[in-house]
Amino acid sequence: MRRGAWLVALLPVTAGASDLDDLTAVLRQARTHTARGTVEVSVFFPPREVPTRLASVLPTVPFRPALLGKNFNVTQQPASPVAGRDVTRFALVPKVGQAARWTLWVDRTWNVPLAFEERMPDGTLARRATFTQIEPRLAARTLKVPGVPSGLGAALRAALPGLRPPPGFVPTAVATRKAGGLEVTLGDGANVLALVLAPRSVRAAPGVASRQVGGRFVWLVGNLPGTDLQAALSGIRRVDDTPLGTFLPPTDSKD
Repeated sequence: MRRGAWLVALLPVTAGASDLDDLTAVLRQARTHTARGTVEVSVFFPPREVPTRLASVLPTVPFRPALLGKNFNVTQQPASPVAGRDVTRFALVPKVGQAARWTLWVDRTWNVPLAFEERMPDGTLARRATFTQIEPRLAARTLKVPGVPSGLGAALRAALPGLRPPPGFVPTAVATRKAGGLEVTLGDGANVLALVLAPRSVRAAPGVASRQVGGRFVWLVGNLPGTDLQAALSGIRRVDDTPLGTFLPPTDSKD
């Protein structure tokens, strides 16, 4: 009896791991191949006058499988065809926090995405892209997602002591801004936030929080509730971007 209960208890974990493995294989395939055709892309957050445009390939979303496994519950199930092709639907739901959830529709033969959606925690659609017409063959491509630099997290903590990134978000890259200051990319495997160290403040808007610390300003921009964005910045005690300098690309380095 105990052995049977133990096996039953393992089943959900095994299924979840398999779904994540399958999604990882999809993302690996998508780095070297893509479908082409007509894609309808709609962006509702941040708001824009013309939310929908057409493209020939799906927009790139820098999914990171290692972070997905830590921060999202991944499940898959059959779904209705996309542009006449059979697909599997993957649902990515955050384990904690208020980050957006994602849905991907993956071609069952080619093993590449044909559509995706990003939705806020309350279900509001933030972004959608889907093929409406697909060419008969895959196209080769090279899509690189740079690794997370070792030590960047410690450098960010030294640069902004008291910063409390939203659950699951870690720094993945840093770059200089043409308007001055630095921009640190924070990611949870699917969602991305922009953490900006700037000489001036930014206009208030949905998905934007700003705080002055000494003579500097720190912004956090992304698809999270305003209270979560502001809470991440509220404990910052000082701003010193020096520790981040060694992580700048060569062309961005202040040296």
